[in-house]
Amino acid sequence: MFIYTYACHEDETELCELELSLLLRKPCTGGAIESDVEITADRSPFIRRKIHARLCADSMEELVAQLPGVELEQGQTFKVLFTSATGEPPIAFEERRQHERTAGAAIRGKADMRKPDRLFGLIRWNGRWLFGPCEENSAAWLEHQKKPQNYSTALPVRAARAIVNIAAPGRAEAVKLIDPCCGIGTVLIEAMSMGIDIEGVDLNPLAVRGARLNLAHFGYADKVKLGDMRELTGHYDAAIIDMPYNLCSVLPEEEQLDMLRNLRRFAARAVIVTTEPAERQAKMANWRIQAVARLRKGSFTRYITVVE
Repeated sequence: MFIYTYACHEDETELCELELSLLLRKPCTGGAIESDVEITADRSPFIRRKIHARLCADSMEELVAQLPGVELEQGQTFKVLFTSATGEPPIAFEERRQHERTAGAAIRGKADMRKPDRLFGLIRWNGRWLFGPCEENSAAWLEHQKKPQNYSTALPVRAARAIVNIAAPGRAEAVKLIDPCCGIGTVLIEAMSMGIDIEGVDLNPLAVRGARLNLAHFGYADKVKLGDMRELTGHYDAAIIDMPYNLCSVLPEEEQLDMLRNLRRFAARAVIVTTEPAERQAKMANWRIQAVARLRKGSFTRYITVVE
């Protein structure tokens, strides 16, 4: 069993809940999720900590009695982190630190608060005490914000990573994705950083050039080509399409319909990103709506529509 804690800005709530419910196959419940699905803490931009609950007890005293059995390799250091769970009785800061010290004292090994070799998590969950290996999100994807080429209208990196996970919530190595309007490659970079096979296409030569520069900057392969999605062949497990728009206008409905109909030729599933609701157009293109989430930034809203 795994416990994942998560957090997001209120503007990202719907996107966060959709992504995590697909990744972990459980609904989000106020800051923490219990799941049998194992993913790395870095997979989602919203996950903060992951605890692999290997020990379980009805009281802290019973749990401490089990901790001498925790095995460390010769010379390994460790650290224990207490994690608060929403819905449990609140625990004061000093009491949390005391629980960490009590658990650490019961483990046979040397504690290191700064650079431990092993990290363990301690959490009170549904009235019981859980303990096990812990992993924190390193947020390495934040580096992807420092791209050489940027568009003011490009997807934020955090949103792009979540959208990739919505399109491919299973094992990264088991899917093949396509971004037929890839722009400067924000979605491509997030997918590739998670080991997902993805290709990009764009009609705009400047966008293709920018995407190639960005991919090369982070050491990823050039899997971008100049082209029209209406001419794409082959088959993909899912497509991610951020409908083209600028600050003054959006794509005419007929062009949107043409793009959505073309998606069906080469993708079994799609995540559609628009600046206006897209359910009606998706249904007209014979897609079935699976889920919709809104991503807000001030007065600006993006609609993430999942179809199959």
